Amino acid sequence: MAELHFETRGDVSVVTIDNPPFNVVTVGLAVALAGLLDKLESDREVRALVLTGAGDRAFCAGSDIKEFSNFIGPGGDVLENKMSAENAAFSKLAEFSKPTVAAVNRHALGGGLELAVCCDLLVADERAKLGLPEVKLGVFPGAGGTARVPRRIGEGRAKELMLLGDPINAQTGLNWGLVNRVAPQGKALEVSLELAAQMADRATGAIALCKSAIAAGRGRAEEDAVQAMLPLLERAFEAPEIQEGVRAFLAKEEPDFRSV
Repeated sequence: MAELHFETRGDVSVVTIDNPPFNVVTVGLAVALAGLLDKLESDREVRALVLTGAGDRAFCAGSDIKEFSNFIGPGGDVLENKMSAENAAFSKLAEFSKPTVAAVNRHALGGGLELAVCCDLLVADERAKLGLPEVKLGVFPGAGGTARVPRRIGEGRAKELMLLGDPINAQTGLNWGLVNRVAPQGKALEVSLELAAQMADRATGAIALCKSAIAAGRGRAEEDAVQAMLPLLERAFEAPEIQEGVRAFLAKEEPDFRSV
C-alpha cells in the first residue's frame, strides 16, 4: 500500500496514487487499488470517492513501462501477469456504486487517462495534459480505454487520441466532453471535493441505481434501454430515500438522506 493511500474527509474518501515521480501503475498498485475499492464499497460511512495523484507532475502517467519488458513476445503472458490485474482494478472503479470524481491534478496519460475515465466525473487542472500515447510504444490502450473513452467523446475524437497518440489540453478535453470541469491551477482536488460533497448529500442509493440504469442501457436500442431501466426505477420507489425526498419537498425542507 506504499504506492496508494486514502483518507476520509467527512463522508468522502480521497484515494491518492503515490508512486513518484509520475504515479505510474504497477501490478502491485493495481492489486492494492482493487482491494481498497472493495473495502470502500462496503463501508456504509463512505458516500463518495475522489481519486487523485500525489505531487505536482502527474495524476497518473499510465502503466509502469519498466514492467513491460517482462511480458514482451510470445509466451510473455501479459494478460495473465499484468493486464488482468489492471483491468480488474479499473473495472471495480468503473462499477463502483457510489459517486466518483477524478481530480486530475496534472497529466493523465495512457493508463492514467483510462483510470480517470472510470470515474463518474473528471476535474482537470488547467495545466493538465490528457492523452493516450500507447501507439507510440507500438501498442494500444489496454485498460478499458478503447471502450470507455469513445463513450465519453465519440469514436472520431477517441480515434484521434489513440491513433495519433498526441495529448490534448484541459480546455480541449472540456470542449470534447472528456472533462466535466477545468479547475484553476492547483485547485483540481478542491473542486473535486466540492462536487463529491454535493453528491454525498444526495440520495446515494438513487445515484447507484441511476449509474446501473445508464450501464444497463449501454449498447441497446432506445426502447430496450428504457425497459432495462424500469425495474431499477421500481427499486428506487421502494427505497426509504424517496420517502425522505418527498417528505422534505412537501415540507419545503432540505432532505436528509443520511438519516435513512
